[in-house]
Amino acid sequence: MNDQTFPPHGLFRVAAVSPEVAVGDPRQNVDSILEAIAPLGEADLILLPELGLTGYTCADLFAQLPLLDAAEEQLLRLAEQTASSDQLVVVGMPLRAETSLMNAAIAMHRGRLIAAVPKQFLPTYKEFYEGRWFRAGDAGDGPVVTIAGQQVPYGTDLLLRYGEAVIGMEICEDLWTPLPPSSFQAVAGANVLLNLSASNEVVGKAQWRRDLVVSQSGRCIAGYVYASSGPTESTTDLVFGGHCMIAENGQLLDQSRRVGDGELPWQGATHAMADIDLQRLQHDRQVIGSFDDGRRLLPHPFRFIDVKAPDTGRQSSASSSESDTATPSSGSRVSDHRSPDRPPLRRVIAQPFVPSDPSGLAARCAEIFEIQTAALAKRVSRLSASSPLVIGVSGGLDSTLALLVAVKACDQYDWPRSRIHGVTMPGFGTTASTESNATELMRVLGISSERIDIRELSLQAFRSLDHAPLGIALTEGMDAATLQQRLVQTDAGEGDLVFENVQARLRTFLLMSRGFVLGTGDLSEQALGWSTYNGDHMSMYNVNTSIPKTLVRFLVRYAADHYFQGRDGELLHAIADTPISPELLPPAEDGTIRQETEDTLGPYELHDFFLYHVVRNGFTPEKILFLARHAQFSQAYPAEQIEKTLETFYRRFFANQFKRSCVPDGPKVGSVSLSPRGDWRMPSDADRGPWKG
Repeated sequence: MNDQTFPPHGLFRVAAVSPEVAVGDPRQNVDSILEAIAPLGEADLILLPELGLTGYTCADLFAQLPLLDAAEEQLLRLAEQTASSDQLVVVGMPLRAETSLMNAAIAMHRGRLIAAVPKQFLPTYKEFYEGRWFRAGDAGDGPVVTIAGQQVPYGTDLLLRYGEAVIGMEICEDLWTPLPPSSFQAVAGANVLLNLSASNEVVGKAQWRRDLVVSQSGRCIAGYVYASSGPTESTTDLVFGGHCMIAENGQLLDQSRRVGDGELPWQGATHAMADIDLQRLQHDRQVIGSFDDGRRLLPHPFRFIDVKAPDTGRQSSASSSESDTATPSSGSRVSDHRSPDRPPLRRVIAQPFVPSDPSGLAARCAEIFEIQTAALAKRVSRLSASSPLVIGVSGGLDSTLALLVAVKACDQYDWPRSRIHGVTMPGFGTTASTESNATELMRVLGISSERIDIRELSLQAFRSLDHAPLGIALTEGMDAATLQQRLVQTDAGEGDLVFENVQARLRTFLLMSRGFVLGTGDLSEQALGWSTYNGDHMSMYNVNTSIPKTLVRFLVRYAADHYFQGRDGELLHAIADTPISPELLPPAEDGTIRQETEDTLGPYELHDFFLYHVVRNGFTPEKILFLARHAQFSQAYPAEQIEKTLETFYRRFFANQFKRSCVPDGPKVGSVSLSPRGDWRMPSDADRGPWKG
């Protein structure tokens, strides 16, 4: 499995560090660097700021031989002092390259200097004056440079391969240009982009800087690691912020404090550290086919430098023309922190479809309601004005959400609410409380309504099929009320699919005989096949088709708090608290719901977690279980329950694709959709061999 390669589970741990700086004193700076990175032994990569060996603000001192000689000497000392670690360390320094002085990033690993990459865009405007001291790197530079007597691969065309990580480097201004070098590096294969920076603080710049880092990580479908020098640089004219950031594919994973953030007075070094999920990035690049289209725009081929990955059971199979130069001896060992079981240094979101902060959740719910409403309005606009919108109202979550969307659409487009025709169809599993909720909901919302008891029709179907529901023989003269009484007193055991499916299909038959039917089934039910084929599986249009179960409850509560007042809101909150059930098996003798879906399938909270990581990220079962062990769910689930529920998910997901292959139209609202016409095309008879534990 890929989970046995480096890094474990594809989680590449990176640290961006801004040490204290003694301007013009490389020895002190190396001392500060070693002190700052000492607590960061868990990192696989350490990134330090631009010109971090000397200080960025040395100005004309960059032309002094003592400074340049000291920088080379201390570079070797830094490499020697970090040689016992598997960490890849990248630091900035002034680099002599033939007759030029370059602002360069130097990468080192296990005591060896393995790559030098020059800055390509030199700011020489306003407060910046780099063109006075440095030359910009370009494609005409030679392939190697001599540093302290060592021949080191050099150029703007270098990428480092470190296990599953492919690393590109750019320096400060490079990111702020119309065509950042990191964009080309990403298209060439880099999935981790580094920026060694010296960014001064002026009012409003920090947000712009953060937006650049986050957006570049999203545009490049990559991790982006940014380390800037801090306020111990010279303050003759400028103050540098010490801002360190780590982003991944459009999301900020971690950031340090900075000058101007309103926190306590500045003390010491700053850093940010997080795990970049390389497997997720690889999945997204493979899925987004247009990403590779940019290869034809690459200005030149890239050279790959192989870095010896820690031995985690398999070695990297990558090869390179530079590998003999860059690969150190094979005696490296895996540090304990690189164990496959090391806790992830990133938040594992237990409910990935539900924002954790209240404001974000409210915004998400509002946006989803608008998408659902707009989608339904377009479809309804193609119908005749006299065509009713028929919906089966059970008093449960899903049908309530679909009904609220229909009501909102009618209100927004000046259609009478009476155009919505709600039908409640009590069967052998309906409880008094859910039927009461359904009846009251239709009344308070002002829609037209109808009650059709399906028990007598179901009894006729059982007789026609010569079926004994739950093993009860249908004697001559037995009516539906008598059968209901017998069913309540009967142990449902493992259930009775014929008994359940007859009721589900009768409900669909009655609805479709009335008019244009709005479906109510949600995304989680589609994933698990928790529907009756040609029963609740079918409708004319389904506004809930890509809403996961964990989000449905929040959407109903949001509607209660924002669109409905008083008794209406209280009723919606009561419905939101109702246990999830298809109500196809008889209730308990006390009248409460006996067939709770989660008792059969396992918690929907777990299923939605699995659904997200299977469909959205394409992760292996091993990685999903690993992440689940580190997620903070609403309750503590035993490891055995998590594993059993994942097995149930895979088994049902593969077995029920035939239902998903012919689902009704409906709007996509999030990044995960199972529409066979859009996001998810899967053979109905696929074998799940590689997904078995």
